[in-house]
Amino acid sequence: MNDKYISVSQLTRYIKYKIDNDQNLNEVFIKGEISNFKAHSRGHYYFTLKDEGSRINAVMFASSTKKLKFLPQDGMKVLVTGKISVFEANGGYQIYVNDMLEDGVGNLYIAYEQLKKKLEEEGLFDQTKKKPIPKIPSRVGVVTAPTGAAIKDIISTIKRRWPLTEIYLFPSLVQGEDAKEDIVKQIRKAETYDLDTLIVGRGGGSIEDLWPFNEEIVARAIYTCNIPTISAVGHEIDFTIADFVADLRAPTPTGAAEMAVPQLTDMQNYLNQINIRLNNTIRNKIIINKKKLDNIINRNIFKNPMAIYQTKEMQFDSIIERLKFSLVNLTNIKEKELLKVKNSYILTNPYQLLDKKSNKYLQIVSKLETLSPLLTLKRGYTITKVDNKIINSSKKIKKDTNITIEFSDGSINAKVI
Repeated sequence: MNDKYISVSQLTRYIKYKIDNDQNLNEVFIKGEISNFKAHSRGHYYFTLKDEGSRINAVMFASSTKKLKFLPQDGMKVLVTGKISVFEANGGYQIYVNDMLEDGVGNLYIAYEQLKKKLEEEGLFDQTKKKPIPKIPSRVGVVTAPTGAAIKDIISTIKRRWPLTEIYLFPSLVQGEDAKEDIVKQIRKAETYDLDTLIVGRGGGSIEDLWPFNEEIVARAIYTCNIPTISAVGHEIDFTIADFVADLRAPTPTGAAEMAVPQLTDMQNYLNQINIRLNNTIRNKIIINKKKLDNIINRNIFKNPMAIYQTKEMQFDSIIERLKFSLVNLTNIKEKELLKVKNSYILTNPYQLLDKKSNKYLQIVSKLETLSPLLTLKRGYTITKVDNKIINSSKKIKKDTNITIEFSDGSINAKVI
């Protein structure tokens, strides 16, 4: 009776056989937009090919990806060649791509690039304006969906790494048309709390799922947020506008939790190192200061303090002796000077000096009289003047000139004829 029933594997294998042997599906040419692209470490590409009405999973093995001259990205429109087959493990059909060509860029990708360029030109990505993330926060806020792996990973990671931190959840929509307004609302609400750090994000998904974090209002809300903000959207390969405007980008929500709080063991090790360094510093200070103290104690002045007094006493005696010698020497010099003055002829015979000066005076008077013009007049000579000026040449006197002739006993006026 059970012979008419077949297993799921048998059915899947039969469908796979039918598709694999359909000549129309062995080589198909499809155009669509890439979504949820992932590059495997072994060189394979996994992605979804979609259009407005449907989507199909796609895989391109490393042997084919090596021929590509570009790296596929989410939102990119492509032309692919491949075959349709069934992946038996999940029963889903997919296309195995052999070749791929670019066919323009999807609308979401264009919008992403345009907004990115606009905000970058406005300076919203400027690294110099990024707020530093506190190293040891007391309160961390999280804007994300209240359910799902993201919030669970964040909470468990923070509690494991630094259990002293309080976590505040601001539940928000993270997908769909209304998500952008809700995310902004929760960011504004978080700003009213006394938070040290804010994490904004969600788990992985397609470009459509992550799109609320590419919206301009969300980007500006994160940029103007007064709390240091960590963006944690999707997986490591996912980059959103939120990542560029946030103060710090985390590759995953778990990574954001690790960046937000320190590791307890790391802090314990750090404090232990600080303690060791402080003890070493104090020990070295004690050793150095003890050496200084020993040097001071061992100084001769402390071993023989009277040496200071004795040295100063000797210096004082030396100064006194020098003063005595100076006084005696100065006294002798002054006595010699005084004796010289006493023995001077001025004091012993002052009249001799007066006679000497009188003789000199008479000699000067005699010389003056010899040179006096009056003496010349007494000998019969005269002085002729014109207008009180002495005439020493007859050529200087003209006819009819009035002249004055001076004698020793008077003068007369005359006229030249």
